[in-house]
This record gives sequence, C-alpha cells and structure tokens, in this order.
Amino acid sequence: MVNDRAYAWQVLKQHVTSDVLLRHCLAVEVAMRAYGAKFGQDQEYWGAVGLLHDVDFDKFPNDHPNHARDLLSQAGYSSQFITDVESHARNWETERTLLQKTLLALDELTGFIIACALVRPDRSLANLEVKSVVKKMKDKAFARAVNRDTLTEGAASMGVDMKDHIEFVTRALAEAVNKPEYQEVPLL
Repeated sequence: MVNDRAYAWQVLKQHVTSDVLLRHCLAVEVAMRAYGAKFGQDQEYWGAVGLLHDVDFDKFPNDHPNHARDLLSQAGYSSQFITDVESHARNWETERTLLQKTLLALDELTGFIIACALVRPDRSLANLEVKSVVKKMKDKAFARAVNRDTLTEGAASMGVDMKDHIEFVTRALAEAVNKPEYQEVPLL
C-alpha cells in the first residue's frame, strides 16, 4: 500500500491544501517518474519521492523539510524513502545518490518550465521550445525567485546537458498534462 501512487496522493492531500503546492508536487512527480524510467529505476518509487518531497511545506514553510520525517513515518514510509525526500533541502556539497541528485535538479526546474508555458499565448507545454526556456533563464526579471545557478548545477550534478535536461522535462510534463491522474489538480 505504501508504494501505491494513490496512497501517496492521499498522504500528500492530507498535509497540503494549496493547489499551487499540489501542482508543483505533481510536476516533480511526473519528471521523477520519467527520469526513473530513463535510468532504469523503479518509476513508482521515484515518482512517490517526487510527489511527497514537499509534504511538510504547506504547514511548516519556515522549517521545511524538518517535519517530513514524522509525517512520512506515520504514513508507513521507510527510513530510506524519507531520507530521499529530505535530500532536496541539503546543500550541493552533500553526497547524493542519483535519485537524490535528480530530485534536487527537478525541484526548481519543473516550476520554471511551467511558468514559461503559462506566459505563452497558448498556455501550453506542447509547443514550448528549449530555446524559449533558455531565453527566460537569462531574463532575471522572469520568475525572479528561481535561482538560475540551482537550475544549471542540478543538470551538472546529474551529468546531463542543460538543454537536454530542459527538453526531457518539458516533454515529460507535456505528455502528462492530459493523463487522468493529473486532472484533479491540473499541471497547468
């Protein structure tokens, strides 16, 4: 039951009420699942880590992720799962597994890509081009809260080219937009 996506979604909704935060968690889930598949890893596990990575942020924004361990432990998640969830809040110098590097690399990028799509006339991911995202990365006034160094360091830590990373994540998000599991709280 704990490895079930429906269960993870219920756990998340129990602790997160903000649609903006739910949408963000869903986007990270989508991208984590896609990378899990690409790397030949357990997509369910990777997706659940992405989905639950901000489980405590709504209630404890100034102390995130320090409450994730308690919330996820009470929900029956393993110590390793919880460590993976918590890993995205550590500094870059901390040694990480591939899953943990991927989570950190996707946390800000998914939101940035969605923001890029939302300012387009069609408000769609389907036609969003890498060059448009790269151009927005250079525009410091756009999504000013997103640290551009975090975006580039994330791709570098995974050993992937930044443009390839943007394209992969954009494609994964675009493919997920119409899936049933992403309709309760739409990605866009």
